[in-house]
Amino acid sequence: MSFTLTCGVLLWPLEFVITDIVNEFFGPKAVRRISITAVILISYAFLMYYMAIGIPPADVWLASSGKQGVPNIQDSFNAIFGQNMRIILGSLVAFLVSQVVDVTVFHQIKKRTGNKHLWLRATGSTLVSQLVDSYIVLFIAFSSYFSWQLILAIGLMNYIYKFTVAIVLTPLIYFVEKRIEKYVGHHTAHKMKQAAMGIEADFLPPVVPEP
Repeated sequence: MSFTLTCGVLLWPLEFVITDIVNEFFGPKAVRRISITAVILISYAFLMYYMAIGIPPADVWLASSGKQGVPNIQDSFNAIFGQNMRIILGSLVAFLVSQVVDVTVFHQIKKRTGNKHLWLRATGSTLVSQLVDSYIVLFIAFSSYFSWQLILAIGLMNYIYKFTVAIVLTPLIYFVEKRIEKYVGHHTAHKMKQAAMGIEADFLPPVVPEP
C-alpha cells in the first residue's frame, strides 16, 4: 500500500477540466469526437515510436551514450518506447470506456439538475469514470506480470490521486465556465448548454435575453 502511481495519471488533471467543459457546452457527441481523435493521435505516435525502434541508429546517437552515462542509449530507447503492446492497448481501451462512462454519468446528473450543481456532475462523473479507467488499464496491461493484490493496490492509489485532483480542480471548472459565459454572453451560453443536452433541453428554464 505504498503510494505508487502509474505515470499516466499525472497527465489527466487537464483532461478532467477539458472533458467537463466540452461536455457542458457541446455535449456528448463533441466529447466522443475528441476522444476518437485522441486515440488516433496516440496510436499514430506509438506507430512512429516502433518505426524509430526498427531503424538502425546513427553512430552519433550511439556515441552520445558515454556522455550521458548510459551503456547503450539505443537499448534504453527500445526498452522505454518498445514496451509491451498490452500497455498501449490497455491505455486506449481504458480511455475510451472511461470517456463513455463520464459522458453518460455527466448527462444523467444534468438531466436531473439542469444548469444547477455543476460541481456535482463534473466531480461525480469523474469519480465514477476514473474508477473504471484505473482498473481497466491495469488489468489489461499488467495482469500477466503483477499479482491481483498489487493491481488492486496500485489502482487504489491511482484512484485516490484522481479523486483528490478532481475535487481540487472543481473551482477551476467554475472559473472556466464563467469566463466562457462572459465571452459569449449569458443568453448564448444558455443556448449552447441546451443544444448540448439535446432532448433534455426542456428541463432548462428559459432565459431573458440581455439588453
